Amino acid sequence: MANTYDLIVIGGGPGGYLAAERAAHAGLRTLLFEKNSLGGVCLNEGCIPSKALLNSAKTYEHALHANLYGVSCDNVRIDQSAVNARRAKVVRTLVSGVRAKMKGAGVTVVMKEATITGKTAEGFQVSADGQLYAGKRLIIATGSSAVVPGIPGVRENLGSFVLTNREVLELTEIPAELTVIGGGVIGLEMAAYYATVGSNVTVVEMLDHIAGATDREISTLLQKELEKKGVRFLLGHKCLSVEPGKVWVEDPSGQKSAVSADKVLLSIGRRANVEGLGLERIGVNFARTGITTDAQGRTNVPDVYAVGDVNGHHMLAHTAYREAEVAVNTILGKGDSMRYNANPAVIYTNPEIASVGRTEEECREKGIDYEVQKLSMRYSGRFVAENEGADGVCKILINKKKRNIIGVHMIGSYSGEIIWGAAEMIEMQLRVTDARQIIFPHPTVSEIIREVLWEFDD
Repeated sequence: MANTYDLIVIGGGPGGYLAAERAAHAGLRTLLFEKNSLGGVCLNEGCIPSKALLNSAKTYEHALHANLYGVSCDNVRIDQSAVNARRAKVVRTLVSGVRAKMKGAGVTVVMKEATITGKTAEGFQVSADGQLYAGKRLIIATGSSAVVPGIPGVRENLGSFVLTNREVLELTEIPAELTVIGGGVIGLEMAAYYATVGSNVTVVEMLDHIAGATDREISTLLQKELEKKGVRFLLGHKCLSVEPGKVWVEDPSGQKSAVSADKVLLSIGRRANVEGLGLERIGVNFARTGITTDAQGRTNVPDVYAVGDVNGHHMLAHTAYREAEVAVNTILGKGDSMRYNANPAVIYTNPEIASVGRTEEECREKGIDYEVQKLSMRYSGRFVAENEGADGVCKILINKKKRNIIGVHMIGSYSGEIIWGAAEMIEMQLRVTDARQIIFPHPTVSEIIREVLWEFDD
């Protein structure tokens, strides 16, 4: 068996590769396993490739309506093959960048599937393709996979008629009819893309609203905007079965009907990748929802950590980054801790949604006494200058007694680029009077936050 490593990281997605890089830079002899491609689902099959597609759709949409801005564009069309070629190029470029980072940090990378086989005096044993490795510490960062339910017809047609987040990004032709099962982030982003480029899109959602735990007022506004683009929503509908050419659904009254479809996108959530790792061989506590961890990313087994989707806390790449930093800092003896109260989320539709902190629904459920103020995005000069005929909303929640900011929710252009500032305000527990003293650059859409802050009473 090879020399024992200070740290073995299993999984080369955002949490895994960042943990490996940080640890190696700190002087730990680090080994990283990845069975598919560096960057994980986010870089190869999720966050990045979907944004490449959505940016193409946005460019296409701008060209179609260029006359609103005094620009003439003739014969505007979108080439799905060219869009896909650019998506692939973007992914290759960024994967190459991750590979270069690992090399620069001195991380040993093994592109094989790893399994934990036990623990000896040398450390935790990990097997890959018949070879054994040992590590004094482990970080599990194996990510998540798309949930595939037992709906009749789904598994039989998976990968051909029924697509997951992976296959839907690789379509070379735009389907005339696309049915999306699930109105969460992935489903909405792909519904927005394909509706923009020419598909008739239907979203089937069991809940009475879209976008999961997003502020209800904001998600309703997004639904209306997507409906203007032709997306049809069947809310409160249960998917009964799938067969080539159609999806059978049941409405809240029990009425059954068929939705025509050339392709179906399955987007009902993701499940932590905990099976087949050998976690039970070293006694790590886990369930189907993920590996149990504390605020430092530690499992119940000393020197074993879990970061990213596999721990089931918040399945977001930027959360995985921070969890990786916390875990490595803990290994290095530096005080650090995860806090999820200011964890931002973005839905990259057009318009895009960005949120951080408490929603009104959450405040009412938890009995938090709050105040709320909101303004149209049209109070921002830059927004008006760049968004002809469009609108949006910025909504801020504060603790009624303490007067500190506890939630910010936005819909409109640049929301995703602005929300980090709101996250900092919540993280720092800034009161309204504190946040008002921040100087915002003018003209920017971010100024809408300042405008809303001044709507509160002192």
